[in-house]
Amino acid sequence: MARWLARRLLLAALTVAIAITLAFFLMRLAPGDPLSRLGDERPMPAAELAGLRARYGLDQPLLSQYATFVVAATGGDFGRSIHYGRPVREIILDRLPASVLLGGGALLLTMLGGALLGAMQALRRDSPLDRTAGVVSLAAYATPSFWLGLVLAWLVGIEWRLLPVGGFRDPLLAPDAPWMTQVVDLLRHLALPLLTLTVVSIGAVMRYQRTAMLEALAQPFVAAARARGLSERRIRWRHALRTSLFPIVTLLGLWLPVLAAGSVFVESVFAWPGLGSLAAEAVGTRDYPLLMGVTLLVAVLVVLGGLLADLAYAALDPRVRPA
Repeated sequence: MARWLARRLLLAALTVAIAITLAFFLMRLAPGDPLSRLGDERPMPAAELAGLRARYGLDQPLLSQYATFVVAATGGDFGRSIHYGRPVREIILDRLPASVLLGGGALLLTMLGGALLGAMQALRRDSPLDRTAGVVSLAAYATPSFWLGLVLAWLVGIEWRLLPVGGFRDPLLAPDAPWMTQVVDLLRHLALPLLTLTVVSIGAVMRYQRTAMLEALAQPFVAAARARGLSERRIRWRHALRTSLFPIVTLLGLWLPVLAAGSVFVESVFAWPGLGSLAAEAVGTRDYPLLMGVTLLVAVLVVLGGLLADLAYAALDPRVRPA
């Protein structure tokens, strides 16, 4: 087990290093100057521009910039944002709670709801419920998140005026308002982006879970359990469901970055102050340090998700546990 874990950690570190290297060089090989926007408000003298380039290390050769970033990032220093003028680590930590709230809520609702609905579809195969849920899940999976977000913002927020269409909190709400009032206000702002992310994601989980549940119900161990006299309820919800959770575990590992980055489109539509909208701003302003900080965080979460998925596989099925 220790050797397997050490090998997986080594592969994970190598994967992160390759992802960061590709992202670093592709960003800098793309056309455009990250300092060009700084001169939009007022003309910038050449000496001042040269000083800024030296400050952010943009006057160094590309390989020197890469080596400087790697050494600093190893110690947790991702540099200073060109656009905001603040340390990248502080900006990410400021935005992280909003992304964890949105992404974590969407991940929880998607996995639990999708697994339950998919299992119910399999248990009622070819019934009106199964066919209706199949059509709805396919339509939800094919719906672009930005389109659904715009529709919900217009219909629920503007036409019906039921929920706010953007932001993290009401700017008119007093900072010393009762905590319950602040929680309700937060949930009202969270409702539309959370609903959008959940709807566009739950369809895939439902379809994976339905297929896996049908395969589990057709396995010989189910027939053997019935022959031993076990109740149908126990066979379905304890034995078959546990075996059918493997695809969900895989999806959970792959979607772990949602906890940090959320959805770029959804956060942008609803002006949600998370890492997704921050990444979109960094791309628009060509803020190299900020974009690399977000990219590094997402890369680590993707690799960590795969590692956790492998460990969960071993916990669910002893046959795949490493010797």
